[in-house]
Amino acid sequence: MESSNSTSKVNANRLFYASCFALITTAFSFAIAAGILDQLKTELELSASQAGLITSMWFAGFPIAMVIGGLIYHKVGGKVIMQFAFFAHAIGILLLIFSGSYTGLLVANLLIGLGNGCTEAACNPMIADAYKGNRMSTMLNRFHMWFPGGIAVGSLLSGFMTDFGIIGQSQVWLLLIPAVIYAYLFYGQTWPKAKIEEAATISGNLKGMLTPLFLFIAICMALTAISEFGPNQWVGLILSKSGAEPTLILALTAGLMAVARFFGGSMVAQFNQTGVLLGSAVLATLGIYLFSTQTGAMAYVAAIIFALGVAYFWPNMIGLAATKTPKTGALGMSIIGAIGMFSTSIFQPIIGGWIDADRAAAEAQGFTGDELELVSGQETLGTMVLFPAILIVLFTILYFWLKNKESNNEVAAA
Repeated sequence: MESSNSTSKVNANRLFYASCFALITTAFSFAIAAGILDQLKTELELSASQAGLITSMWFAGFPIAMVIGGLIYHKVGGKVIMQFAFFAHAIGILLLIFSGSYTGLLVANLLIGLGNGCTEAACNPMIADAYKGNRMSTMLNRFHMWFPGGIAVGSLLSGFMTDFGIIGQSQVWLLLIPAVIYAYLFYGQTWPKAKIEEAATISGNLKGMLTPLFLFIAICMALTAISEFGPNQWVGLILSKSGAEPTLILALTAGLMAVARFFGGSMVAQFNQTGVLLGSAVLATLGIYLFSTQTGAMAYVAAIIFALGVAYFWPNMIGLAATKTPKTGALGMSIIGAIGMFSTSIFQPIIGGWIDADRAAAEAQGFTGDELELVSGQETLGTMVLFPAILIVLFTILYFWLKNKESNNEVAAA
């Protein structure tokens, strides 16, 4: 048993493995629940707007639970938050399986979203408190590798089940497996205490958040999230008209992101967090640019570069808040994650508007059919290059800002 706290026995590894299975539950819910939405839409004769509202409940529950979880983390403890996460996951999954109504599906997706948000709210600060230095960066990256990794595995399992005639709500039973495993692994465990005393108080958290550095990190998080999730949401639709296989593109992207995150600690040790984030912004910009200009086989090259670019964004933005603004504590990490989710939900309809405008412009030029979809879609992806391009500038500023801050601290210490 590994002890990471001198006053209590904390089995950091068991807590970490439990966190991974909780995130796999989140990833499976994203892959499988989204996958059966079309089938449910047909079965229940739902309109596109109703189906969209069901999906939005998943995204709405996530940031709500993250913010509330961050506020109460040091008051009630991560264990209680994860007990609620299991309750929300279990009831939501069972509702998704047995509910034959539109309202039931809305409640199911909201509950699953709340469970997913609680997972982020409890597990990020737990990992930050249980491990130190570069080991913390390594474990945060390896924890977050299970979101793309879980999506890849969940998508494959969903495909196999469909091949064997197991379709629709019958596939949702699969979500209970990782949920039961994480509940068992968390059961009876002691959680680590906050490393810094101020991080365990709301007043200390708020004081840490009302600083130029935290606010700058928050702006960067909004842009890193949409750089990752914006193209991911639309690239399949666009590239299906270019001769590339969209499901293969998405599987390649998710798989590469998972592998890259496994080695995230080594990258941070070599280039530090801001160096990794700056390099990621450069690769993401290049990847999205290639998506906007290439077709056929070159689309797979674009997917590789894009995946390597966005892989380190989310875990290292959370890690940056934990290491560079430690007083913000669990609340700071939850707020950063929630900003990422809110940014994604805010920008999605904006991107949809860009696609509509670009399609109208392409139609005016005489394009039709698949060529119309490809030309207008690639034009929109070309606009999305702006997100990571701005990040190159911001992370360059952050790199020198933190370097200067460290130099000043060394001089003061001397």
